[in-house]
Amino acid sequence: MMSFDQLAELAGKMAPMFVMINADGQIERVGPTLQKLRPDQDWTGQPFIEIFDLRRPRSIRNMADLLGSSGVKLHMQFRDEPHTGLKGVLAPLPKGRGAFVNLSFGISVLDAVRDYDLTSADFSATDLTIEMLYLVEAKSAAMEASRQLNLRLQGAKIAAEEQAFTDTLTGLKNRRAMNHILGRMISTGRDFSLMQLDLDFFKAVNDTMGHAAGDAVLQKVASIMVDCTRNVDTIARVGGDEFVLIIDGLVDHAQLDNIASRLIKRLEEPIPFGGQMCQISASIGTVLSPASVSIDAAQLLNEADMALYAAKRAGRACHYFYEPGMDSEDTDEAVEEVSVDTASSQADTSRSSGNTAADAEQRSNG
Repeated sequence: MMSFDQLAELAGKMAPMFVMINADGQIERVGPTLQKLRPDQDWTGQPFIEIFDLRRPRSIRNMADLLGSSGVKLHMQFRDEPHTGLKGVLAPLPKGRGAFVNLSFGISVLDAVRDYDLTSADFSATDLTIEMLYLVEAKSAAMEASRQLNLRLQGAKIAAEEQAFTDTLTGLKNRRAMNHILGRMISTGRDFSLMQLDLDFFKAVNDTMGHAAGDAVLQKVASIMVDCTRNVDTIARVGGDEFVLIIDGLVDHAQLDNIASRLIKRLEEPIPFGGQMCQISASIGTVLSPASVSIDAAQLLNEADMALYAAKRAGRACHYFYEPGMDSEDTDEAVEEVSVDTASSQADTSRSSGNTAADAEQRSNG
């Protein structure tokens, strides 16, 4: 006849989560893996039902019921924390010497591996738990790889969308972005103002100093406009030297006029390039869009455009608010006058730039 010790040694290799109980329901031996779950637990002599809380079958209320449950699937958990769930089956030992209970984690195995830092050495060599753990690990690795790929794709999508809404030269929003933001501002019923800004004398810079100078001027202009506005405002380059500013939550004439005046003053400061100074200015037209007034984007842009050309007509470096009296006929006249004035101013600027370059060359030769 095999002794308790011999049986326990054999069971430890084949079923490392076993519990051997005597006829009184007291624990005599436990398997090495079960011992690892409660390393400080004094198992010997402890009543089985005081260590484990039997959940099902509900008919088991005492040790006699437990010892009579041979072959029945048992559902239990530890009474102390962590309350790891366990499955088990009981088989009586010969000659009424007690019972042998073989336990497993069931679906709680992942929690058990995490909570108790279990490895393959803690399971029987034939236990399918090992294969399941490998599959779970492989699935986790695949899911992590998929997550990382999705993050990269999302990042690429965001970058592409950002690029589609950005003017590459200045880093400002482009017309597409401006249309999107303007439509959103109108649909949400927010107070805002829209400024059309057009650079004066910019063509003269391009013609006399080259497109590289023009690009440098546009980048400086963008920087100035960012400095003169808030983070909540939108600045978009919608043409070669044309810009739209959407001023969020502001429809006060005095504050808007102050912003426009500050912009014009900053833009009139000479911009150095290639040892020479680029001189520009700006004309600005502003239209208000209070939340109480229903208006569409095309009408707002048209009215801001009319205010802009009224500023041009007044002699440039001016800021005008849109007024209902500004009609298309006035705008056409403004365009004609601006065209004539621009040609004259460009000629003057060209002569001035040429003289500056010539004087520098003469001083160099002298």
